Amino acid sequence: MKIRNISIVVVLLDQLSKYLVVHFCNRGQSISVLKNILSFTYIDNPGAAFGFMAETQPWIRIPFFVLITIGAGLIVYAYQRLIPREKAWQRFSLGLIWGGAMGNFIDRVFYRQVVDFIDVEKISFWNYHFPFIFNVADSSITVGLTILISIYVFDKNAQTEGMA
Repeated sequence: MKIRNISIVVVLLDQLSKYLVVHFCNRGQSISVLKNILSFTYIDNPGAAFGFMAETQPWIRIPFFVLITIGAGLIVYAYQRLIPREKAWQRFSLGLIWGGAMGNFIDRVFYRQVVDFIDVEKISFWNYHFPFIFNVADSSITVGLTILISIYVFDKNAQTEGMA
């Protein structure tokens, strides 16, 4: 499985979804997709996940995120070279992580902030309102990390082989 292909698909889906939100919604506008469960709420996020560094000056924040993305890219590149081709789930998860990182990186470089729009209003079985608005890139990173951690925690072979 080609990590690059997965990353490209994630970046395309992320950028297309953000393009549609920016061009068809107003900032702050919320459109109900699934009543009382899911809305698309357009916001600009100058920070990272959960608004981290949102109030930091751009001359500090932008280079910080560029360096973090480059560092993450080097880690993903080095790590993927250690994973055999038959370890499809590990390779898939790295593709999701790298694609998500690149999707948000593109926003930061061109717009100095990230477009967020996925608003989970209520998780029905907990009756809980998730307080953060996110995007396709954030979701891809989260799913990719969840897969990697799950493999490491639950797959005894991955633990003994160092996930390689």
